[in-house]
Amino acid sequence: MRRVATPSNAQFACLHNCTQLGVTTNQNYRITALVDHASMVTVGPLPKYGVFDCKPLGYLWAVYGEWYHKGNTIMFDDLGRNFVLNPQNGLKIRPFRQAHVSRATDHELERLTHYLLAIADLRDFGELNHSRWERYLERRARE
Repeated sequence: MRRVATPSNAQFACLHNCTQLGVTTNQNYRITALVDHASMVTVGPLPKYGVFDCKPLGYLWAVYGEWYHKGNTIMFDDLGRNFVLNPQNGLKIRPFRQAHVSRATDHELERLTHYLLAIADLRDFGELNHSRWERYLERRARE
């Protein structure tokens, strides 16, 4: 049986943005899933955020459990609340704003590539503090 998913307008926008940035067409990337607002679950109320939507990594682990689990998954987002259900798996990045102006000077994802390569052989990312990823790279460079 073939399964067909009909994307929402938000999903089309997410795919369009990733295509414009070259994420979905670059042979160097292996994208498993693009998770946009349509895939989020509502949680809360929490003291810091109230009621909000966040990205459910547990769902991705259930669907792709053969390959992905809590120990080998990192989610990048500029909103820390999006990984409130799985804080150890979240890495908060700086927002990418005004792409037409900052595209040539924004190197956040390039620098994150070095971090991912540095931790790629670890069995469990749970040992890491992703909020200090830049310090981790600096320390490794001095070794």
